[in-house]
Amino acid sequence: MGARDSTNHSGLSRTLIGVLVLLWLSVFLNYIDRSNLSIAAPQLKGELGLSATQLGVLLSAFFWTYACLQIPAGWLVDHLEVKWVFAGGFLIWSAATAVTGVLHSFAALLAVRVILGMGESVAYPSYSKIIANHFPVERRGFANSIVASGLCFGPSFGLLFGGTLMGRFGWRPFFVTLGLVSLLWLGPWSAWMPQVKASADGDKKPGPGIPEIVARRAWVATGLGLFCSNYFNYFLLTWLPFYLVRERGFSMSGMAEVGGATMLTAALSAVVCGKLSDRWILAGATTTRIRKGFMVAGSLAMGMFLMAAVVVPRDVSVGLLMLAGAGFGLVSANVWAITQTLAGPRAAGRWAGSQNFIGNLSGAVAPALTGVLVDRTGHFLWPFLITGAVAWSGAAVWAFLLGPIEPVVWRMSPGAMKRTAFDPLAMSPAGPGPLPLDDNL
Repeated sequence: MGARDSTNHSGLSRTLIGVLVLLWLSVFLNYIDRSNLSIAAPQLKGELGLSATQLGVLLSAFFWTYACLQIPAGWLVDHLEVKWVFAGGFLIWSAATAVTGVLHSFAALLAVRVILGMGESVAYPSYSKIIANHFPVERRGFANSIVASGLCFGPSFGLLFGGTLMGRFGWRPFFVTLGLVSLLWLGPWSAWMPQVKASADGDKKPGPGIPEIVARRAWVATGLGLFCSNYFNYFLLTWLPFYLVRERGFSMSGMAEVGGATMLTAALSAVVCGKLSDRWILAGATTTRIRKGFMVAGSLAMGMFLMAAVVVPRDVSVGLLMLAGAGFGLVSANVWAITQTLAGPRAAGRWAGSQNFIGNLSGAVAPALTGVLVDRTGHFLWPFLITGAVAWSGAAVWAFLLGPIEPVVWRMSPGAMKRTAFDPLAMSPAGPGPLPLDDNL
């Protein structure tokens, strides 16, 4: 990244702080763009005459391309300049958001949601590549918590202000304005983000391929664990506004306040927990104990408070939703720090992309399944209970399937092995002989 400039109390250079600000803003806009259709759902459903099942398909369509393109996106950020790969994706998703506001048919909206998923597919592989390249292990909790807070602040802002604006002016002007204004982000990104080749991470050995990555038990654990936490997140992002209005009887402004407060609590929890996890690791606690502890505790809290929220009186449910959001903050601050530690800079993009593929299949399942269940039962009890059970399953994955959180020792590719044929000590950190199997399945 070049010579480091002066640092502040966070231990990061001003350049890295500037990069974090831009990353926060990008994920903030990212999650407004992917959740704004759910905010507009009560109006959209009536205007286009959609059933709950059709609405569920629209809400899940984003994830068809978003999830399926995660592996190609991970390959791109590991092999091309991550700065420009990310900028291209940002341009696509912002333009898709603006176009959404002028469409008038189910088919057209379905197509543009698919395009939105294509643009946003590069986001998390890019975040992981940048953080793994430039942030030390003991600062990654903070860096990831900043990204995670943007993930939660985006929907919070969208609910609080977007819901209010849609209630006053309609949903179409909000989409067009948001998409066009977002394009202004590209200027500072082009000027401030250092241009560093994604493969130039100081380790010139070739990175592992996807088959070697996905053969790891740790990769299976991170993929399944992300699926479980994402199921919770996408259930709230896509159906919470509709639930609050139609089943709990909130007005559009009341829905905006409750939904926004839930996501704001998650954002604040993410920042606090990211900082705490780094502080405890710096004080001598093991990365495994701290990161896994946060993941298990957060997943249990998400499931418990969400399932309780659907069966208690309306006013009590608001507080329980906020507590469930706080649990999500514990998880979101640490999930990608685990990935970046395991993968290292050489494999961060591909591991993050393939993990995000598994994790975001939940985005295709949760909205559609919820729509079908609501159509058949007429209420949200089963969707809430299922989402809570999935969150508890995530706690089991993090506790029992994920092993130690330590950097993986990657094998060399055949080409690299030929280049080191006369240097047997280069084949393994332990000396001659094959690399240990580690935690391969």
